Amino acid sequence: MRVVMTEAVLATPDVAAVGTPLAMRAEKLNAYFGQTHAIHDVTLEFPTNEVTAIIGPSGCGKSTLLRCLNRMHETVPLARVVGKVHFHGQDIYADDVDPISLRRHVGMVFQRPTPFPTMSIRDNVAAGLRVLPGQKPSRAQVDEIVERALREAALWDEVKDRLKSSATGISGGQQQRVCIARALATSPHVLLLDEPTASLDPISTQKVEELVYELRKTMTVIIVTHNMQQAARVSDRTAFMLSGDMVEVAPTGVMFTAPSDPRSEAYITGRFG
Repeated sequence: MRVVMTEAVLATPDVAAVGTPLAMRAEKLNAYFGQTHAIHDVTLEFPTNEVTAIIGPSGCGKSTLLRCLNRMHETVPLARVVGKVHFHGQDIYADDVDPISLRRHVGMVFQRPTPFPTMSIRDNVAAGLRVLPGQKPSRAQVDEIVERALREAALWDEVKDRLKSSATGISGGQQQRVCIARALATSPHVLLLDEPTASLDPISTQKVEELVYELRKTMTVIIVTHNMQQAARVSDRTAFMLSGDMVEVAPTGVMFTAPSDPRSEAYITGRFG
C-alpha cells in the first residue's frame, strides 16, 4: 500500500535535538549515477520557515542533493540513493511512499524557466492541480488558486489580463515566476529552487530574490545558488559543499564572516571556485 502524504500524515512535526521544528532532515545520504558516487554521507537539517542556501563550486553535488529531497534523482537512469530523508518524520525513501504525492508537498523549480509551451499562463499554473487526490477543484476554485499562486509569485498584476495567452510569450523572468507559481499552486510545505535566477537579468533576479525572502513566512525554502552574494541576501542558513561532501553548515552571517572550516573560507574569499 502506498502512503499518500496527506495533511494528517504531515501533522506531526520533526524536531532537531535543540528543539527546533524541522521541515526536512537528510541522514547519511548518498547519491550515485551508476558507479559514480556523487554525494557522500550528507547529513543536513532544514528548519521550518527558514531559507537554507546550498553553495559550492560547479559539480560539487548541490543540485544532486536538492533532487534527492523530492525523489527527482531516481528518475535519472541508473541513479540511486542510499540513506534517509525525513519529511515530517516520514522517510520519503520508504518503499510505501508515493513520490508523486510527495512532490505535491515538496515543490521544485529548475534553473531555466520550464513553462509548458502548449499551455496558457493559467493552465501552466494549474497543471499540478490535476494530480491532487480526491475530488478535483471546480473551475472557479482553480481560478482562485491560480490567482493566489500568481500573487504569491509577485506576478498577478503583470499577467492578470493575459491568463489565456501562451506562457512562452512573456519575458524569461516572468516565465520563471510562472514556474514558481505552478509549484506554489499545490501549497507545498517545502520549495526547492535550483539556481532559479541563473539565466535571468538583474531586475528579474531581484524580483525572485524578494519573492524568496517573503516565502519563508509560509513555507521552508531550500535554494541552490552559485552566487554567494545571493545566498547572503536571501538565506537564514548556508551549507557549503565540496566534491560531494557537506563541509560546513552555519547561520548565513557566520558562514560569510567567520566560517569554521578553512575550505569554506578559501571558497568564500575566492581562492578557488
